[in-house]
Amino acid sequence: MTSSSATDPAWQGRADHAAHSVTALFGRKLLFLPGTHLAAVTWHLGQPAGTWQAALQRLGSLAGLQFPWHYWWQAHYVDCLVDAGRRAPASPLAGSLASRLLTGMWLRNAFTFVNNYYDDMAWLALATLRLDALTGETGGSGRRRNAAVRERLKLEFDAASTDHMGGGVFWSKKRDFKNTPATAPVALFYARTGQQAKAQALVDWLDRTLFDPAQGLYLDGARLNAAGDVQVDRAVYTYNQGPVLGALLELGGEANLARVAEVVEAVNRQLTVPGGGTVLRCDGTGDGGLFTGILCRYLALAATDIRLPERTRATAARLVTGTAEAFWSGKRSLGAAEPGGNHPGGSIFSVHAARPAEETYPRGAAVELSTQLQAWMVLEAAAAISSGNPRGRSLADGGERRDGSTLE
Repeated sequence: MTSSSATDPAWQGRADHAAHSVTALFGRKLLFLPGTHLAAVTWHLGQPAGTWQAALQRLGSLAGLQFPWHYWWQAHYVDCLVDAGRRAPASPLAGSLASRLLTGMWLRNAFTFVNNYYDDMAWLALATLRLDALTGETGGSGRRRNAAVRERLKLEFDAASTDHMGGGVFWSKKRDFKNTPATAPVALFYARTGQQAKAQALVDWLDRTLFDPAQGLYLDGARLNAAGDVQVDRAVYTYNQGPVLGALLELGGEANLARVAEVVEAVNRQLTVPGGGTVLRCDGTGDGGLFTGILCRYLALAATDIRLPERTRATAARLVTGTAEAFWSGKRSLGAAEPGGNHPGGSIFSVHAARPAEETYPRGAAVELSTQLQAWMVLEAAAAISSGNPRGRSLADGGERRDGSTLE
């Protein structure tokens, strides 16, 4: 059972509105090349009109060459497009755009999908897995390319998953830090591709090394100090909880599902806005602008998984829909005089769900892609809950899990 707002069919239209706003404002062809797509890092860079800086920045934005290069933001853009395609499977546009986005990423990343950060690559591997399922349903092209991407990135994950510090996945190719942001999505990727033993071993390492029983949440990471002892970084981030929930649900089993219930309740207690009811906290701009969206993607899985207690499902649903409602009510419409104002009906979403966009992104401000993807993800998660069919999983088998239970 979910909250009444979760069953509101308007969530489908709200998610669609976010999809059109983000793709219209941020979507570009890379170097104006046909068959490519990429998202600009920012939408309005705030330079005074007519300056040479403004001209260069606008040209770079239009050509998809803004700096810095945010590989993992684009990976989540792929995921959002897959969400939109699964929500409206009669239209192949989203899947086609996601496929062109992969081409743009490959070109922009110097003709490779390999990156220095294993978490970045894990997000892309998960997104291409879901894109492949969507492509299979809609009859689109690119499945051979998608499979090649996953096979190439799997080699990277295998190399990063070592017995150093007892297990886990390295965060970067410096190989000096293992953390939840890399280990959890790699575990989820393994679980979704039939490598349950590898996935469970990574989850077990997370439980031994980075789960904090006092908080009921997963900590950030661990490294060896000068004395050779494991030193844990005790920071708690919203998004780290998300892919762990995904991996635990994918693997199933009594212990894993019990841990899901524990984490959902802990998120409800500790990661919401004080006095904000069921509105999740957000983590600002930059990379942090994605964090709450990622958590909501996987809370939507928990909200519709009948293997979980009704209380857990209801809590997960309230967290997603409460946060989505806050993002929706706090959006601001584009002004006709603003850059991009020629996209009628478009909106800007706030950096923080609990604060209006008029405050966090006033007219003339630079709007970051990460924050807009975050709101889009949250609205897609709410739409998935309202339909009873979460979009976070690959669902290549139509929603049936390997333990025989179903999501419907």
